[in-house]
Formats: sequence, C-alpha cells, structure tokens
Amino acid sequence: MKRFFLHAGAFSFCAVILLIACSVWSLGPSGHYIGTWALTIDGGAGPGSSAGWMELRQEEGYLDADLLWRWGSVEPVASAMIKGDNLVVTRDWLYERRKDADGNAIRSHHLTSWFEFEPQGKDRLKGMAFIPDGKGQEYEIWPFSATRLPAMPAAPDLAKVRYGAPVGLFNGKDLSAWELINPKDANGWRVENGVLVNEPKQTEGKPHVNYGNLRTKQVFGDFRLAFGVNVPEGSNSGVYLRGIYEIQVADSYGKPLDPHNMGAVYSRVTPSAAAEKPAGQWQDMDITLCDRHVTVILNGRKIIDNKPVPGVTGGALTPDVAAPGPLYLQGDHGVVMYRDIVLTPIVE
Repeated sequence: MKRFFLHAGAFSFCAVILLIACSVWSLGPSGHYIGTWALTIDGGAGPGSSAGWMELRQEEGYLDADLLWRWGSVEPVASAMIKGDNLVVTRDWLYERRKDADGNAIRSHHLTSWFEFEPQGKDRLKGMAFIPDGKGQEYEIWPFSATRLPAMPAAPDLAKVRYGAPVGLFNGKDLSAWELINPKDANGWRVENGVLVNEPKQTEGKPHVNYGNLRTKQVFGDFRLAFGVNVPEGSNSGVYLRGIYEIQVADSYGKPLDPHNMGAVYSRVTPSAAAEKPAGQWQDMDITLCDRHVTVILNGRKIIDNKPVPGVTGGALTPDVAAPGPLYLQGDHGVVMYRDIVLTPIVE
C-alpha cells in the first residue's frame, strides 16, 4: 500500500479527468471479465483485511457489478466500463463532514474509489485500487490480484451427507484450543463459569483499543456447527465458517428482515424468518456448510435453507472459497458470550 497527498482541489481534478475519460471509453468486449472473482489485496493491515470479491454482469447491454473490498458489506458499484483491454469500476459514498446536535449531517460530500483490472492470462487478473480518505485530500493505492471463482456447485442433498466424529471446540475451562488471529491485538476473551466471554473495553478520552478476533488452532473443511450464544442489548459479533463466511451474531430482535440480522450470512443471505430472541437471552444456532451452501437453524427454526454463498464476506482471512480454514469469532465489536461449541466434520 502506498499513500499519496493531494493538494487542495487535486482530488476533484482527478475525479473530473476520470469522468471525462469514462465518457469516451467504449464498452467493448467484456467477456473476459464476466463472472465472479476472488480478490487478493496486497498490503492488508493484518489478517482479515486482504480479501475481496467482485461479480461482473452484462444486463441489457450494460455492465454492472457488485464489489466487496476488505471489510463491510457487498456493495453495488457506481459504474463499470471497458478501457482498452482493461476493466474499470468505480464506487461512490457520501462522507459526512459535520453533524448537528441530533446527529444529522449538515456538511457532506461525495467521494469516489476506482478499481482497474488488467488481464493476466486465463482466469487471472491484476489490478490497482485508488481509495480516497474521508477528506478527499489523500488517497491510497492498493495493488491486488484476482482469480476467477469456479462455478457454484449444485445444492447438496444434506440427507445423504456423511459426518465424522464430533469435535468439542470449547472445554469450558480454558482457551487451549484457540488463539488470537493477530497477537498484537488486545485480548478481550476469557472463560467464566464455563462460558466463553468477550468484553472489549474502551476508556473515554483514551485512544481506541483494537481487540482481537479469536480462531481455532485447528482448520476444517465443510461441517455442521452447533453452539449457544448470548448477545447483550445493542451488541454485535460474528462466527466465521472456515474463516471466510460470517454468520451474523447481533441484537436484531424486533427488526425487519435484513442480511445483517442475527443468523444471516453477512450482507449475502437474508434469513427467511425472524427467529432471534430478545437481547440477553441464550440462543441456539445450528449451521451446516457444505459445497459452498449454508443452512442456518436459529432457536429451532430454519431461517436459511441450503442457500449458495457466492463469495467471502468482509473480514475473511482468505479469498479462497475452497481452502480449509478455522472457525473464528469476532471479538472487536462488542460483548458476547458463547458456550457448547461443537463441530461435526463432513466426510467425503
């Protein structure tokens, strides 16, 4: 990652030049780029910051795309176009400069990130991303590579799946089976009365403390996972399957259905029903990951039924959807408690 400084007005000038260039670029042949891509981002600041994903489609003669860049949600791009042999996509967001006493934005401006992809032989790309900071005065350049994802397999017949012996991942006594993903982060995890507790504490007036995500030392392929979880009011966590697919853990009781609610595959698959309990109660979750399809049973109710997951979610440890990986628990958001974590591997 390289950082550059833009003097006053320079970012606006760059944006204008980009828009002028876009107006004369031909749509051109785009068949090389159509499909889904796993992005590997160079220079990510620690585990969970170097994976991304893109899907490019052609609809009614127009190119359109969805993009995941490192963290957060899968988002639609603002534009997608061909420049010579390269693909360029842009993504916009509104930056709120200043808010009033009620938290409403009173000064804001639009910022644009752009991403340029270049072919590197069959099913591989390389690229550069240009990401402005919130003030539009600096931008970062992020090199990345991309590999075409294999076609989504058919939904597995879960009635025919064979399982191995269950593996207890938490013994209720210590964290001997676990470790922080980034050992430089603060550790908010502890065992208390047979429960795995995460309590990231911040002190007002002092610098923000980065708390660590917790992962199993073992790695796994596909599996069925069962556990109990307790989420206090307003809190948030997540359970990452193989380190790449986040199942949301959050206080979303009483909220409309959304891909960011309890039990969702974060920003990818919306639960079919709201089965979460009020904050502060123990809840049971049963998850099956098989052939890139996910089933989620929350408190005895099936809310995701063998649905395909097109790619990784934000914070994934790797963009590789085929690689074995750990179970990891998000610890940098809020207070959460887990118990009775049992993983049953699927065998070929």
